[in-house]
Amino acid sequence: MEQKSSYRILISGGGTGGHIFPALSIANALRRRCPDIEILFVGAEGRMEMERVPAAGYRIIGLPVCGFDRKRLWRNVKVLWKLRKSMSIARKVLKEFSPDIAVGVGGYASGPILKAAQAAGIPTLLQEQNSYAGVTNKILASKATDICVAYSGMERFFPAGKIVMTGNPVRSSLLELGHTQEDAKKALGFDPSRPLVIVVGGSLGARTVNQAIEASVDDILAAGASVLWQTGKLYNDEYIHIAEGRGHLQIQPFVSAMDIAYKAADLVVSRAGASTISEIQLLGKASVLVPSPNVAEDHQRKNAMALVVKDAAIMVLDSDAREKLGTTIVNLLHDGETRMRLQRNVAEMALPGADEKIVDIILARIADKN
Repeated sequence: MEQKSSYRILISGGGTGGHIFPALSIANALRRRCPDIEILFVGAEGRMEMERVPAAGYRIIGLPVCGFDRKRLWRNVKVLWKLRKSMSIARKVLKEFSPDIAVGVGGYASGPILKAAQAAGIPTLLQEQNSYAGVTNKILASKATDICVAYSGMERFFPAGKIVMTGNPVRSSLLELGHTQEDAKKALGFDPSRPLVIVVGGSLGARTVNQAIEASVDDILAAGASVLWQTGKLYNDEYIHIAEGRGHLQIQPFVSAMDIAYKAADLVVSRAGASTISEIQLLGKASVLVPSPNVAEDHQRKNAMALVVKDAAIMVLDSDAREKLGTTIVNLLHDGETRMRLQRNVAEMALPGADEKIVDIILARIADKN
């Protein structure tokens, strides 16, 4: 049998930044530890990972897989056909790449390749970002070797003996920035003497959050704050005019320098995706979370509640945002004691070094196999 020149790791999952950023963090940590390692990503055709992964310097193969349509069941005939085709491609990929281990970070893209890996006897590690496990990871759990999680109580979904509490990997740039908060505000063009509210609804944007900020931005500015408002690329043209002539307000379709923005922020207003919450925890930021109602099994609300019950964040439901979000932000701007309490409590929930912990497990499993 031909001897492998290095370890080969397959990483699969995607569809959103919440899956892609942890996957890339794991890959980068593997590459730091083992520079000659071979890493192959498998994603879903047409999804975000097909652009983001190659941009980060990794090879990716796309499967024609897509998610089940839970509302229009008749459309799932095509979904099943794509799943069958994806399974065939997945088996071919495994045969050609011959990975030592397959890592799944969630999302339907990881289903076919991880299922095929398990059938072939290849060790599989799952990384679950959310407090409420995703469907794909729940299906794969029984045959997984290890399941890395970021929240307690995940025995509700997974075999207890396979669970390892690692936390969620985050972008290393967020933790490596050398700026002070004052320097970060200046770098963004804001007055360092004013508190800064950053509003991030996701790369595409969040309509309800944007509408709520539009209705309340005058009150937020009048409370003495500056605002960095990421509208998302779908909505920027609709709102960009609001910033005209206002020196303490910046409106952008996408904030590329999130490391600087987070460092500068006194208050973060955001959806409640798992990666965002992990970043808030590690950076110790006070936040108002507006969970998206358009996600599987309402998992963002459950993510937010995991912080709310520990007095580590404020939650405003999407259905209440137009009425309550602005008032909540203004009240927090006037209540420094509450902001400080939120910062302390959320920082206590942080689990640093998740990428390195996951790499430790991956390399241990390869060693066991060999």
